[in-house]
Amino acid sequence: MRAAVLRGRDGPYLIEEVTLDAPRAGEVLVEIVGAGMCHTDLLLRDPAVAARSGPVILGHEGSGIVREVGPGVTRLRVGDHVLVSFDSCGWCTSCLGGAPAHCTEFELRNMTGRRPDGSVGARDGGGSEVANRWFGQSCFAEYALATERNTVVVDEALPLELLAPLGCGLQTGAGSVFNEMRLAAGQSLAVFGAGAVGLAAVMAARIAGAGDIVVVDLLDSRLEAALDLGATRVVRGGTDDLTDQVRRGAGVDFSLETTAVTSVIAASVAVLARPGKAVLVGAGAGELRLAPGQLAGRTVTFALEGSSVPQILLPQLIGHWQAGRFPIERLVTTYGLDDINLAEADSIAGTTIKPVIGFAV
Repeated sequence: MRAAVLRGRDGPYLIEEVTLDAPRAGEVLVEIVGAGMCHTDLLLRDPAVAARSGPVILGHEGSGIVREVGPGVTRLRVGDHVLVSFDSCGWCTSCLGGAPAHCTEFELRNMTGRRPDGSVGARDGGGSEVANRWFGQSCFAEYALATERNTVVVDEALPLELLAPLGCGLQTGAGSVFNEMRLAAGQSLAVFGAGAVGLAAVMAARIAGAGDIVVVDLLDSRLEAALDLGATRVVRGGTDDLTDQVRRGAGVDFSLETTAVTSVIAASVAVLARPGKAVLVGAGAGELRLAPGQLAGRTVTFALEGSSVPQILLPQLIGHWQAGRFPIERLVTTYGLDDINLAEADSIAGTTIKPVIGFAV
């Protein structure tokens, strides 16, 4: 198959011929139709993370068609149309309690590019290993090895390419509102960062009936998009009185921080009312720096994957999309696999909200 391989943190994706192993027990082979590009993929630009993975195929918002099932797979069959999300073990206390995003093996299964036992299932033209288990899928390729647990079967009539981003970024934003905040009608939300995650939160907050949805970003185009998707007001990032503009008095009930920038993380707490809850989702090296008194009446948490169960949330989001309440198409720009480096550059520059790598199937 053709795959986009990242061989160095500061180098481009290279389109290479890669050979995949047959699916093992619990695994399925998925022919990829669409692959969303998420900012979490940029973690492999970090020297420490890149050194651990070696050559790797990234991509963790896949959609496609099941072409082969491994031993023991009972809930999927060849020909099923699926969305692919994060992986989990299924047997730890968190998984059994309905919280797979807090799986004790989450980092091992999703952040290493390898199976839990350290193995990979892909090799390059020279026979060398290529890590292909990024978030249990590595979907920047024509085919991916996923697991029975991290695939969600969807109706064959649905547009797989468009729905691919539901697997992580959009799930994280919407799930943070629905699952972690449990935002109720009339409550208020401040969103820091109007990328795909932040805008998914805006759409979810509108669905939940939020009374005030304020969005902070540096780009005018993103602020305009936020207003179009349901924000009640916007604030330009970097303004001297940003906290006061967001608070407008007592403060907001909830905040969502997507940037992982230290100063923005602090602002996401400072804008809260009491009681209030800040949900952090940004992946990066930013730090949380607070005096203990700032937490009086306030809660701060970091939410992985919107604290979601993909098999529950993704069908719900599809239903909202079908009803016109969650217009994914207004976020997505499609690129071919050969243009993956352009997709990454456009994402970093902010000119594209949600790049999706499309494959002709």
